Amino acid sequence: MKITPVENLFTIFNETAMIIQEELSCTYLEALAETGENIFHEGILQEDLSELTVKRLKKSYESFHLKNHSTEEIRKSYQLAILKGMKENVQPNHQMTPDAVGMLVGYLVSKFVQEKSFRLLDPAVGTANLLTTVINQQQDKKVEAIGLDIDDLLIKLAYVNANLQQHPIQFFNQDSLEPLFIETADAVVSDLPVGYYPNDLRAADYEMKADNGHTFAHHLFIEQSMRHVKSGGYLFFIVPNGLFESEQAAKLHEYLKEHAIVQGLLQLPLTMFKNKNAAKSIFILQRKGEGVKPPKQALLVNLPSLSKTSEVEKILQKMDGWIKENK
Repeated sequence: MKITPVENLFTIFNETAMIIQEELSCTYLEALAETGENIFHEGILQEDLSELTVKRLKKSYESFHLKNHSTEEIRKSYQLAILKGMKENVQPNHQMTPDAVGMLVGYLVSKFVQEKSFRLLDPAVGTANLLTTVINQQQDKKVEAIGLDIDDLLIKLAYVNANLQQHPIQFFNQDSLEPLFIETADAVVSDLPVGYYPNDLRAADYEMKADNGHTFAHHLFIEQSMRHVKSGGYLFFIVPNGLFESEQAAKLHEYLKEHAIVQGLLQLPLTMFKNKNAAKSIFILQRKGEGVKPPKQALLVNLPSLSKTSEVEKILQKMDGWIKENK
């Protein structure tokens, strides 16, 4: 059986990460970030490695050339290594957006955002897998991006990920719901962190703050994103299906009525999720502004199982037709 370029690259990421992990007694994910840095800089940056380890790493690094691989091959192989590391050290907020969903968001961004050059924001960037999947699909367009995350290990993995794929992304390691000193984006993509935001004092600065108790973080992320996207800019959020059924849904309704135009809601196939309570949708919003008109009717789609290619094709054609009619 022929080894694919993705498998080959994964093997290099994986084996060199394990060598560094053993030598430095760190976690696999920390070692993966270190090996990714080495590959990008074409040298060995860790000073406290034994001579034997340096030799072993050099041998692996010299066995391939990054420039012979496409950005998607690099992204997928690095993602596989991250997934391996996450299985070893599971944290509930370290869930990676499935590839099929990232591809779909990338497709939607390419259809809705017409500019040839634009700035993209992900306020919950994680390892930048969703963000780079979307960027890789914007053919013939120049994309600069901004990614924020509170987790310093995830942001380091994201930064290495962007370097390996040679994407111009600025990363900020901070609580994304604190004040942001960033340039306004043309569009936003994000797999929203779901749950309560513990900082009530900070939440008080938001229109969607709960009347009592903690506010939903995913609501605040929507509001924060809306503040940092230009008038008429599009926002593509991966949201829980029960978004409008919670006890704080009235606040969300009110906020969206005031600031946004709902362009569409695409329900992802239930087969993608372990149970239906975990099921999600892609929610497409547009920030209100002068001359920004709502569509005749929002794009509402129940996506079939993504393995049913002909059904998916039909849905994509329907979506294409809707976008042409409403743009």
